[in-house]
Amino acid sequence: MNPQARTASMAAIESLQQAPTIVEQVYKAILDAICDGRLEPGERLTQETVAKKLSVSRQPVGQALLLLKQQKFVAEAGRRGLMVAPLDRDFMRSIYELRLGIEPLAATLAARNATAEELARGARMIRAGQQAIHHNSIAELIAADMQFHMYIYELSRNRLFVELMDELWNHLRRSMREVLQHRDYRKAIWLEHEQILRAIAGRDGDAAAALVRAHLQHAAVNVQVALPVGPGQD
Repeated sequence: MNPQARTASMAAIESLQQAPTIVEQVYKAILDAICDGRLEPGERLTQETVAKKLSVSRQPVGQALLLLKQQKFVAEAGRRGLMVAPLDRDFMRSIYELRLGIEPLAATLAARNATAEELARGARMIRAGQQAIHHNSIAELIAADMQFHMYIYELSRNRLFVELMDELWNHLRRSMREVLQHRDYRKAIWLEHEQILRAIAGRDGDAAAALVRAHLQHAAVNVQVALPVGPGQD
């Protein structure tokens, strides 16, 4: 094969890899519905009803539901098949413990690595978050919060932080719907974000880490208060 033909064939392979598969599209559609609250905890899910709703065959739905079950978004419902998993306070506590180990370090590294352009992008995120408060949109607030924290992981230059937390943030999206019902907490979140970014911009890694740690401890308390208590979770 000549070099031009080889290049063209590789370009075709790359373009195929970039296009989401039917399974990926179904997975994202169900996941977003769960995280956005359109599918509520305990709601039954069947391949047939989901396939009909999304106008796809049952096979990709079955594969997507299996993946969602492995990731704890979907749970067994006895003979009824599958259901949207209830919010699990113990699982959320574990996520926050993990974040307390990772995110202060990410903030320290961010203070060391962030460029002027990246800091300007962070300032725009702060303004967007503050605007989301005025818009009174829970979905917008959740998206802005997720974007800010993923931004800190990105600034750390540790791609494992980004990859690990990308999946776990979908669980956080669910719990944040509950805590963001409290208007005062919305303002507190973005005040704390602004303080964290200021420490990163000032190249003060210790302060950035301490502020992130306090921010996460504050958030963990609010999540534990807001989430319903299930059997054996008192």
